[in-house]
Amino acid sequence: MKTRFLIVFVMLLGFSFSGLANNPEVENEPQMEEIPASEKLVVLWTSGDKEVAEKMVLMYTFNSKRFDWWKDITLVVWGPSQKVLVENKDIQDYVKKIMDQGTAVKACKGCSDMYKISDQLEELGVEVKYMGEITDYIKEGRHVLSL
Repeated sequence: MKTRFLIVFVMLLGFSFSGLANNPEVENEPQMEEIPASEKLVVLWTSGDKEVAEKMVLMYTFNSKRFDWWKDITLVVWGPSQKVLVENKDIQDYVKKIMDQGTAVKACKGCSDMYKISDQLEELGVEVKYMGEITDYIKEGRHVLSL
């Protein structure tokens, strides 16, 4: 008798908890709020000019995160800017500060392969990939600042 009662009790308890798991009113995990495209910025850095990098691209990207001007920032290093990055320690340090803030830094693999510097960029912590996804950024309505 006690065994039957215990089995029934355990079964009822199991049904109760399984109902909670399927109940949409009960949250098991906090939901991440989707960031609207209007709050996302892509900085497309193409210039091979060190001064443009220091005085505009990197300064604006760093301060955008620092002062919360944008909720989501991606820095894309494309073309001649890749050479500036791998050849200049000061620029590397600045980009590292930007990455430490949580900003995504990506580089175009097609260009970096042409320059034969893909491995160097990856060693700096830059995500090297084919950047056709810039099209996706534009289509989803992100702001794109190209320099």
